[in-house]
Amino acid sequence: MSLSAIFSEAYNFFRNHISQLAALTIPILFIQVSIQLWLGMEMMNIDMENPQFSGLHMVAVMALLLVFSFLIATLTIFLELRSQGHEANTALILKTSLNFVPGLLLAGVLSGLMILAPVMLFAAFGPLWLVGLTMSIYVFARLTYVNFMVVVERLTPLEAIKGSFKLSGPIAFKTLMVLMLYIPISLIGGSLSTLAQAVGFPLQLMVEVLVAFLGLFVNIALFRIYMIAGSKSTD
Repeated sequence: MSLSAIFSEAYNFFRNHISQLAALTIPILFIQVSIQLWLGMEMMNIDMENPQFSGLHMVAVMALLLVFSFLIATLTIFLELRSQGHEANTALILKTSLNFVPGLLLAGVLSGLMILAPVMLFAAFGPLWLVGLTMSIYVFARLTYVNFMVVVERLTPLEAIKGSFKLSGPIAFKTLMVLMLYIPISLIGGSLSTLAQAVGFPLQLMVEVLVAFLGLFVNIALFRIYMIAGSKSTD
């Protein structure tokens, strides 16, 4: 399937299910974005010559990872149910999502380490950090489907990492093109957030939640690629 067809299907899905998507994800996004904004403000106030991180900062980071894992589980279960033609009960989805948080959290940590490893390694060699960054972006694309596999296929984190590498080989370029959507979304969201910040924190929070909600479109497009690639691999 072409990228234009994938984007078209993702857009139609997003538009047709926007009410239930909002009911499922926006409360979670409010919590996630609130933690992110607080951490951002705390980082701005840290003395870079003598940085000090408190236990509260560590708790906030862990809470952020847990909330993000819960968000991904919720969204993926919803996408799985609707793609199979089933009705999606909001309360049941939220309850079921909790079961996948530990696996997604571990998968996220392992994937994150694998993605960061090349850029961190090559950073020690000056200009070669660009090579490491390119490799990290490629690894990111290859691990894009780990979360889907943990939830949809009930794989362990290590099995999902291996499965994502195997699945994403032929579709790595297409996956990268979809992931590139995060760039304009982030740029526009950053500009709107800066403007909202001048008005006050409540408006900034609402703007960033809205931008994060619109960013779920990328996940929907990736899930469509995942379903198509997965069905072909089983033929």
